[in-house]
Amino acid sequence: MKFSKMHGIGNDFVMVNGISDAFPWGSATEIAQKVCDRRFGIGSDGLIIAERGEDAPFKMRMLNPDGSESEMCGNGVRCFAQFVRSEGLTSEKSIGVETGAGLLTLQVLDEINVRVDMGIAQTSRLAVGMVPGKPDPFISGSLVLGDEEFLGSAVSMGNPHVVIFTDDASSVDLSSIGPRLEVHPFFPKKTNVHFVQVVSPTELIQRTWERGAGITLACGTGACACAVASKLNGYAGNEVQIHLPGGDLRIEITEEGRVFMTGATELVFEGDWSG
Repeated sequence: MKFSKMHGIGNDFVMVNGISDAFPWGSATEIAQKVCDRRFGIGSDGLIIAERGEDAPFKMRMLNPDGSESEMCGNGVRCFAQFVRSEGLTSEKSIGVETGAGLLTLQVLDEINVRVDMGIAQTSRLAVGMVPGKPDPFISGSLVLGDEEFLGSAVSMGNPHVVIFTDDASSVDLSSIGPRLEVHPFFPKKTNVHFVQVVSPTELIQRTWERGAGITLACGTGACACAVASKLNGYAGNEVQIHLPGGDLRIEITEEGRVFMTGATELVFEGDWSG
């Protein structure tokens, strides 16, 4: 299986051309688990397959390191734009892509940067995939873990996110708190977990525990959710620079509520995986 290893500000992916060679979906879970393993495989935060779309030129499907399929991945979809161009599948700079979160438009700005129209964020409990209840939307709602309580804001970017504001993101014991919040009873299908430190109304620091992947250096859909949650809680405006461990993302929110994400991508290496 020929592949390209790419990353978007440290969020890394194994990219596969499923158009030129059909991907063996019958073995998808096992392949993803093996490929993403950082000691016995190629090593990545996800396996992304490029296919032809029905309502757009392309379709992106992503498998997490645990073999589960994710609806969307913001850093991954930026890599996807550069990947289909490098594979000679298109020469366009404006690329339509079907994802589990809907149809997205990717704008290749240069050899590194891609801007993505991520659509309109959703905040109802139903859209996020939470159990019914109050408050709805879940903004600064109570999340209890044993004798600990966190105030979280839930946002869907086609996949579920909970955003928790903190005075010092670096001090959060993410490896302990993240996996427990991921499977909180409020989120039957699990959730991505983000801790955000507000530096200013235009600058945030984000750390992430990703559903199905664990601690990652960046999360694009999560950055969008953090920007939306920051605006809803009155901490930020329509444009923010978000500092993640792997690099920075620029998030813009229009008056209509559309979210745009801009960030870098990079090809790491190419190869042929035999399994």
